[in-house]
Amino acid sequence: MPIARNRLSRVAAPITAALILGTIAVAAPAGAAAPTGEQAAKALPGSHPEWATAQADAGAVPDSTPGSARIYLAGQDQAGLAALAKAVSDPNSPSYGTFLSDAQAKARFGATAEQVKAVTDWVTGAGLKVDSTSAHYVQVSGATGALAKAFGTDFRNYRTAEGLHKAPSANAVVPASVAGAVLAVGGLSDAIHQNTSHAVSVREAEARAQAQARLANPDKKAPATLPTVPTCSEDGYGSKTAKGAPDGYEKNEPFAPCSYIPSQLRKAYGVTDAKVSGKGARIAIIDAYGLSTMEQDANHFSSLHGDQPFAAGQYKEVVTPDKWTHQDDCGGPAGWAGEEALDVEMAHGLAPDAQVVYVGGNSCYDQDLYDAMATVVDGHLADVVSNSWGEIMHGKSGDIDPAVVSADNQLFQLGAVTGIGFTFSSGDCGDSSPGAAATGVNCQADTNQAQADWPSASPWVTSVGGTALELGDKSGRYGHEVSMGDQRSVLSPDQKSWTPMPGFFYFGGGGGVSKDFAQPWYQQGVVPDAISKTAADGTKSATPLRATPDVAMSGDLVAATLVGFTDNGTYSEGGYGGTSVSAPEYAAMLANAIDARGGRAIGFANPAIYDRANSNAFHDVNDSAVHNKFGNVVDLGMVNGVLKVRLYKIASDYGLSAAKGYDTATGVGTPGKGFFNSFRRHH
Repeated sequence: MPIARNRLSRVAAPITAALILGTIAVAAPAGAAAPTGEQAAKALPGSHPEWATAQADAGAVPDSTPGSARIYLAGQDQAGLAALAKAVSDPNSPSYGTFLSDAQAKARFGATAEQVKAVTDWVTGAGLKVDSTSAHYVQVSGATGALAKAFGTDFRNYRTAEGLHKAPSANAVVPASVAGAVLAVGGLSDAIHQNTSHAVSVREAEARAQAQARLANPDKKAPATLPTVPTCSEDGYGSKTAKGAPDGYEKNEPFAPCSYIPSQLRKAYGVTDAKVSGKGARIAIIDAYGLSTMEQDANHFSSLHGDQPFAAGQYKEVVTPDKWTHQDDCGGPAGWAGEEALDVEMAHGLAPDAQVVYVGGNSCYDQDLYDAMATVVDGHLADVVSNSWGEIMHGKSGDIDPAVVSADNQLFQLGAVTGIGFTFSSGDCGDSSPGAAATGVNCQADTNQAQADWPSASPWVTSVGGTALELGDKSGRYGHEVSMGDQRSVLSPDQKSWTPMPGFFYFGGGGGVSKDFAQPWYQQGVVPDAISKTAADGTKSATPLRATPDVAMSGDLVAATLVGFTDNGTYSEGGYGGTSVSAPEYAAMLANAIDARGGRAIGFANPAIYDRANSNAFHDVNDSAVHNKFGNVVDLGMVNGVLKVRLYKIASDYGLSAAKGYDTATGVGTPGKGFFNSFRRHH
């Protein structure tokens, strides 16, 4: 199943709406940088993390200790950037679709030579070395004493659950001479800066759940009355009854559907009928590292399942293996291979004529994935960017680094003004609460509250949630959908009951209302106050907040998606699930919508999505209205001499469910019958 690439940047003090709204420009950021000398010194809220307490103080960091920081550049006219990103993305604006060229965007909003020089002079004057400079930041390194001089605070060691970590003893301060040139500063604390994937294979998820000690005697050998070979429903959802299985949630529960292939998804979501293929559109896929056999594997997968492989030059890669780092922490290329294969094969499978470029971050750390996104924006490599990774914003070990949030949002806005839109998976852990994390196989154990993930929660990206898709019959037409969420039970040794019953939460689509961001304009009138004024953790707000996800697509682990790739020299296929499936699926749907528009870019898609809410452009997913079979038997056959059979109850997410209208499980819904025609009409 696609696993969220969790960006574990645990650095900041608690993030408040005021802090984030001030630095991220949910509505409009602070004004343009004023000339040097007109600014006051600028404090960096959150640069002193909450875990750096006096009680945890373990002494000063020696001045000679090496350190580093990334100084993100504010550029010109931050308020104008946010305003233009809104105007060109809103179908109700006269500027809709009037995107800037890359050169125009850089000239109007990019950092000036004077700003870069001011920052460079400041840090070198403090004794730091400039390691690299990009259009977006200045990377510096040097002794801790030089960092202390530059940022007006000393650095100390603090005891944490992960050992000693260095942090500023107080919030860092940027001097007045460069305050207008600096957007944010990252890396002053040496806490975790790691992302995780939102994809999980059926096999991997089963192995994780197997290890949970709470299951009593799950796999004792018993007489085989159920099939001893892997068995699934081939003809439509639930078309084969699991004869011999004990009663669970209902009588005569079916075998779960066989893993879906792209041609089935194209037919279910209207791609086939609309005769669109992504022609004229470009999709970028961003993950960590890179699979050396990706193009070969994608072509083999397509050929095996009746689809066309990539044409010459249709698939490209931007990877730098000589610069890969943190492979032990991030799982290395092998750990990300399933995610990458899933993303590439879903993008190509649902939009077979779109150009696809894979851009691999040099690790799963925040800065490396940021660099991958910046590569796409700066080179205008795509119209739609699919990202199947993310992270919680609030955790036991601290909150996300505000610099990550500020820098990412600025990049998303720069993409928007040039016609580039970002999709992000919403996560696979329901509301990401500690309750969900207790049993969920793709949850971050560090969570300390129900919350929406980052970057999914950004008001400037399309957050994609998950569903369990039911194909109606042998024709493969769309049947129903419910929210992505599974309760799991194991067949008892005597095969007469399920343990436990009801099952425990196992896997589910992410979503929720973020307490960190105000409601963006495009959600007004669609997301009701009853949802938007209560954050995921129960915090009440006098004003509406950002709700996620925006849309959803098939991604459940029970109604899995087939993926193939080469592992240790051998090509194999297996079922995957998660919102890591959903994000590239929806990116492909946007590529198909660009095809329907005659090749015209859509850019940041959320305003267009909400403009179509409550119309036939979307299926309004409603768990209670359309479904009467919730139980699904998964028969994995004999594994190491033991019959492995599981029972899953779908539409059982943790803290989230789909209801009429907008909901925090599936957003406005999934692409419906009128989805592509709505874009043709606006051609």
